[in-house]
Amino acid sequence: MSAFYYLPSCLWARTNTLALCLAVGASGVSVLAADQAGTDLQPAATRSVRAHDPSTIVKCKDEYWVFCTGRGLPSYHSKDLRVWESGPRAVSNAPSWAAEAVPQNSGRDFWAPDIIHLSDRYLLYFAVSTWGKNTSAIGLATNPTLDPTDAQYHWTDQGIVVQSRATNDFNTIDPAVCQDAQGKLWLAFGSFWTGIKLIELNPATGLRIAPDSPMYSLAHKDKIEASYIYPHDGFYYLFVNWGQCCQGVRSTYNIRVGRSTSITGPYTDKTGVDMMLSGGSLFLTSAGNFIGPGHAGIIPEGSTNWLSCHFYDGTREGRPTLGLLPLRWEADGWPRVQ
Repeated sequence: MSAFYYLPSCLWARTNTLALCLAVGASGVSVLAADQAGTDLQPAATRSVRAHDPSTIVKCKDEYWVFCTGRGLPSYHSKDLRVWESGPRAVSNAPSWAAEAVPQNSGRDFWAPDIIHLSDRYLLYFAVSTWGKNTSAIGLATNPTLDPTDAQYHWTDQGIVVQSRATNDFNTIDPAVCQDAQGKLWLAFGSFWTGIKLIELNPATGLRIAPDSPMYSLAHKDKIEASYIYPHDGFYYLFVNWGQCCQGVRSTYNIRVGRSTSITGPYTDKTGVDMMLSGGSLFLTSAGNFIGPGHAGIIPEGSTNWLSCHFYDGTREGRPTLGLLPLRWEADGWPRVQ
């Protein structure tokens, strides 16, 4: 199985046994950017990684790794960002804190992981929650390597990073980890309720820098979640999802973006509207059988930046699928999917 990858004249959907080139032509073009939504992508046949809420893609040794929502946090790995194979689940046993923090969770299904390589280990953040509730917690697991054949391979539970209860006005799901220009470590998260939040982390532990450290508000909308912050050329770009996920072909997810010169905000969109006031420029939306893109991530590889996300594959009854699309930065500094 594999995700999409780009070649100069066509968009490929490739498996171990099938490679299909969807050439640009009268029947449609292979561009998914929102500002070109007048054209349409019709991926007639794709067999891609089944993934929902994919993490940022990271590299360990000579392989790329991505983690996603599911029992025990499933993983996939690839040597070339094209052909992917299933890897081990990151959480074999439910953390002891999960049942106490979120009694209605099964203790096995974890949501929307994100990962970063920091110093000599990998930090994997994930959410424990239940549908439609803000009784949630974000946990952390660490590993010196992602290579399961390495003798040092072992995931260690580091406990709760931040949590929310029914009495709170925010929801601790969809963690997204980021380093700023000064090397400080931050975690964005949040969903419906009062939107996207940000806290500083201790880079030595990966945990919240202090129990009562400031919690910054970055973006708000009636249906918002799946934040991701990416630093580029003096700005911090905040990607979020608007709309409804998890409805297959009926999903209305779309990715919005704003930017700020400070990681703590304020973030404004292309027209200058603050993202706390429902601002957010449309970045990526549904096109043809590419439905409900969500959970943006960016990985630079050589001279190319790749946007990772999930989408609901209209050719496979809305199956959640990993998408990889080439991303470029325009002259005005804003990102655009090619």
